Amino acid sequence: VQLVESGGGLVQAGGSLRLSCVASGRWIKDLDMGWFRQAPGKEREFVARITQDGDYTHYTDSVKGRFTISRDNAKNTVYLEMNNMKPEDTAVYYCNWCDTVAHYICVMTPDDDWGQGTQVTVSS
Repeated sequence: VQLVESGGGLVQAGGSLRLSCVASGRWIKDLDMGWFRQAPGKEREFVARITQDGDYTHYTDSVKGRFTISRDNAKNTVYLEMNNMKPEDTAVYYCNWCDTVAHYICVMTPDDDWGQGTQVTVSS
């Protein structure tokens, strides 16, 4: 299965971006999906999760009220709408299906494959 992220770019603080993640090779409609990010010098971290049917979402505290995860199973695509962005949101953003779920977040393993990600840079 391939995951291709897009929509990143350079934005000023307070601005918005919408990321997309298109899956190919299998349907993701039966998978919980998540967005993750990795800032320079830091480990990859969980950002948001959406259940198979889109009825439930969960966010890391730092993005609550600013980011919205959504999905279109017919298009095999997951989105991340980012508003009121902050310089600390600067990172490479990745999507993936949740290997497991614990305490409402996606938990991944070192063996999980990742796409190339999309760079998001927020200037102050």
